[in-house]
Parts: sequence; structure tokens; C-alpha cells
Amino acid sequence: MTDGNRFLHTMIRVLDLEKSIDFYCRHLGMSLLRKSDYPEGRFTLAFLGYGDESDHTVIELTHNWDQTEPYELGNAFGHLAIGVKDIYKLCEVLEGNGVEIPRKPGPMKHGKTVIAFVRDPDGYMIEFIAR
Repeated sequence: MTDGNRFLHTMIRVLDLEKSIDFYCRHLGMSLLRKSDYPEGRFTLAFLGYGDESDHTVIELTHNWDQTEPYELGNAFGHLAIGVKDIYKLCEVLEGNGVEIPRKPGPMKHGKTVIAFVRDPDGYMIEFIAR
């Protein structure tokens, strides 16, 4: 029953779509795969990722045109995770570009895996995991 199933995307709501696209593309190296406006619903969807949606999981950024205040992130959402090759160098470059890094690279508590956390323009946490 689950043969052929695949995780397609994660959707997050963003206040400033262009600022978020810039963050994920310029700082994290993703590509804007497609972007569509829905005037009747007053929203825009943008899909970003590291490869084609046919074989990669991507992020869907949803921009509601009438939203003027930042979204409340709540306490249920945790983070997005990205495997990276050189976590120390990446964080050094991102910090130099003004990206907030609330958890610098280093071994995770109670383990040996090297991780770091950065914050996107809307406050979402992104975990980097050394690969």
C-alpha cells in the first residue's frame, strides 16, 4: 500500500517572499524551481530545492498577500534539516553574510554528530548536519 510513496515537500508560510527566496537560494544554495500566483486566493507559492521535484524533496514557501504581521511559529514546529559537506566553512560564510546562527557547529549533546542551527528571515530554524 505504501510502495511508490515519496515525501514531496514541506510548506512554510513566509511574510516577505522575495526575502525568503533570496535566503534559501543565495545563502543555502537552493534553486527556485517554480513560482505561481493565485490571484483569486490572494497567495503565491514558490518551490525551492536542490534538485528537480521528480526525485527531490523540496520546500514550498507560501506567501499570503494580505498578511502584514509576522507569523507565530508556535512551539510544535521544530526545524528543517539539511545535510552539508563542510559545516564549519558554511557557517563561517553565512555568519559573514549576516545570517543568524543561534547554535554554532559542534557535536550534538549526547552524541558525536556535528550539527548547527541557523534562522531564516521568518525565524524558522534550519539544522545543518555534517555529512
